[in-house]
Amino acid sequence: MRDRPLSREARRAREFESFVAGAAGRLLHAATLLTAEAPDANPRARRLLTLALAHTYARWDRLRGEDPYDCARQHLATRFARTTWHRYGVFGRARPDPGSPLAALTPRERLILVLRLYEGVAEEQAAALLGLPAERVHALCDRATATVLHPARQPAPRAVGAKAAAS
Repeated sequence: MRDRPLSREARRAREFESFVAGAAGRLLHAATLLTAEAPDANPRARRLLTLALAHTYARWDRLRGEDPYDCARQHLATRFARTTWHRYGVFGRARPDPGSPLAALTPRERLILVLRLYEGVAEEQAAALLGLPAERVHALCDRATATVLHPARQPAPRAVGAKAAAS
């Protein structure tokens, strides 16, 4: 009788380890995109991943047919949105890696872009997850996509001879 709960816990642990082995890489990449950190120096992304996986493990027995990846992704996204809001304010920004193609985006734009384009979440699902109207999600995704595809140009450096010719 006593062995049954132990075997159930062992099975649960094996199932979760199997899930983590398959999903952790993709979730870490999504978290790294959200935080706009460098892939080799991403402590905020790793923390988000750890919290999302811990939350998923805590709910593992209650998932009952739900997709554990979807559960982890939802927690990752909502945790990112919440910590960004509380830590940096509504218009605030964390300091992203300047080399990141997503560095020019606001945290909300990054979140929507990652959910929509990298994770393939439908517009209505992203809107429901973030508590925004679908039209707002659509507009933010369009703006973020345009910013990433057509970044603002830096002014061209002045030529050395141009300064002397201008005088």
